[in-house]
Amino acid sequence: MDGAHGAALQLQQLLPTSSANPLREASFSYKENLIGALLAIFGHLVVSIALNLQKYCHIRLAGSKDPRAYFKTKTWWLGLLLMLLGELGVFASYAFAPLSLIVPLSAVSVIASAIIGIIFIKEKWKPKDFLRRYILSFVGCGLAIVGTYLLVTFAPNSHEKMTGDNIIRHLVSWPFLLYMLVEIILFCLLLYFYKERNANNIVVILLLVALLGSMTVVTVKAVAGMLLLSIQGSLQLDYPIFYVMFVCMVATAIYQAAFLGQASQMYDSSLIASVGYILSTTVAITAGAVFYLDFLGQDVLHVCMFALGCLIAFLGVFLITRNRKKAIPFEPYISMDAMPGMQNMHDKGMTVQPDLKASFSYGALENNDNISEIYAPATLPVMQEEHGSRNASGVPYRVLEHTKKE
Repeated sequence: MDGAHGAALQLQQLLPTSSANPLREASFSYKENLIGALLAIFGHLVVSIALNLQKYCHIRLAGSKDPRAYFKTKTWWLGLLLMLLGELGVFASYAFAPLSLIVPLSAVSVIASAIIGIIFIKEKWKPKDFLRRYILSFVGCGLAIVGTYLLVTFAPNSHEKMTGDNIIRHLVSWPFLLYMLVEIILFCLLLYFYKERNANNIVVILLLVALLGSMTVVTVKAVAGMLLLSIQGSLQLDYPIFYVMFVCMVATAIYQAAFLGQASQMYDSSLIASVGYILSTTVAITAGAVFYLDFLGQDVLHVCMFALGCLIAFLGVFLITRNRKKAIPFEPYISMDAMPGMQNMHDKGMTVQPDLKASFSYGALENNDNISEIYAPATLPVMQEEHGSRNASGVPYRVLEHTKKE
């Protein structure tokens, strides 16, 4: 009897310990999710501030007689340092939280850009005019904040250690191989229509960016996770897969920036931000779900609430960027396409250096077009002049008239 009573006591002592392990594991997963989310929010917020500082520096130099170059000013260097700090925070966030949670949080950058743009408006508005003008931005910011809250609350809790063996196992799994086959075929088809058929639709270009961005975020999470384990004492840098992932990360990021530069030449940056954010986030979440199995073991309610958070964040970003006024570009007197021998976007050479008006952070697009209207370049009026004598048959080039709607 004493032996049976002692065995029962030992069993009672073991039961609470074993039942508490899942709770401690869930608590640890929640803490990691929270750390990753806070790092991502902090990083995107700092990046948005940095880009606005650099834009402010360029605007001040353009509007003054200061002969200094932009890289000789303290403001520009402060923006560069803040940008490096923000990107480092976003990079580190991938080591703690699932990819499906970190990627949609780039909406924080759009929210911060909208708030900074409203705060630093130089013109004075009456309260009614101010609310009427920026009502879409206010509604969009509110929806984006609600969507971000739902994303953080119902995000998946998968926290697999990013060891070299685990990454190789995911890399050769048949779901990811099938996904990669579909993505490569789709990428080649889009690239063919874009290069050979001159399909310059914004969806085509930003789908190319999104497909490259999905591989960027997958490799970023692998590199960040392996670096974190190496710092914690479990060395992962001796695995060849680490260097393969690092090279893929750099290569996809470079080509992604190239396609973004071409898109910024043809479309407004606010349109690039809204459409690009939706496409890149959707494709990146799909890649994370296939490669890292982010939603494995999640119940239907959590998945539906997470999807609802994404949709609300998408709508918020669309409303924020919808309120931005399109910049009126300066056009020369002679239309460039009327000149014989002029190269275009699809030629081997580029005649004009692209002006990258949109930035990205590991595959997620952000809108940073926050220049106040007071700093918008004025459109010069074009006066039609008579060229040659009255008996001339016609003007040898086209004269473009520009009007600006107040």
